[in-house]
Amino acid sequence: IRQRGGKVGLTTVYRTLQALASIDEVDVLRVDEKEIVYRRCDSAEHHHHLICRACSKSIEVESAELEEWAARIARNNGYRDVQHTAEIYGVCPVCSAGVEET
Repeated sequence: IRQRGGKVGLTTVYRTLQALASIDEVDVLRVDEKEIVYRRCDSAEHHHHLICRACSKSIEVESAELEEWAARIARNNGYRDVQHTAEIYGVCPVCSAGVEET
């Protein structure tokens, strides 16, 4: 758009990202309390994310165990028609290289 001489306001960009998120075309990842990252994922299937607290890199993960756990927790509490997301935060191998775990 810019190459053609047009301008797009930041508000328009964020509204578009929110619209894409509402139709599941992008995932919304909360990197920390203040930062949100919009990401188009490689997988259209249900999945979760591992997110690095140091560099904000995220990877998609699937876990049958997590799915079973979420279903069991919902069922045990009488919930039906359940949906869930899981974002697991840590420090990725690149960022933790050379750092001793405590």
